[in-house]
Amino acid sequence: MDLAYLRKLLRIFDESSASELIIEEEGVKVHIVKQRHNTHAAAVAPSSLVVPVPMPSYTPPPEAVLPASTPAATAPAAAAPAEPPPAPVAPAEEKKLHEIRSPIVGTFYRAPAPDAEPFVHVGSHVTPGTTLCIIEAMKLMNEIQSDVAGTVVKIAVENGQPVEYNQLLFLIEPD
Repeated sequence: MDLAYLRKLLRIFDESSASELIIEEEGVKVHIVKQRHNTHAAAVAPSSLVVPVPMPSYTPPPEAVLPASTPAATAPAAAAPAEPPPAPVAPAEEKKLHEIRSPIVGTFYRAPAPDAEPFVHVGSHVTPGTTLCIIEAMKLMNEIQSDVAGTVVKIAVENGQPVEYNQLLFLIEPD
């Protein structure tokens, strides 16, 4: 086995995240193990050579090790101004809005093709059966249609975004 070749392999191994390397060539077996905590323990078999390579250890900076109960750890949280909670959004029933929710999990598309005009916009008037969007699920395109007549008030999902089952898609103000 070429010594220059072995040195090159050792450099590559030392820089990698691998913890063990075994090379067998021309009847010579080299078994290299990275060991933690700079301990050097090696077992040499008659046809093999074991070379331990110490792994660098990581010590976190002192400020990262502070327990949560120390004043220094709680000071930034106490110093931050308290933000008021977001204003509650009135449910659709209170505003007399009709919700269109996703019947399946998939990807939301506003238009039938990437270069096509969206099916509806905010402010569009829809009737029952009007296609609002497409949800792609497992390469199948599922048209989602309006079940009421009214005006689209809100489109709750961005084009191309994944949607979950029963996720709000549209709010429609019925006629």
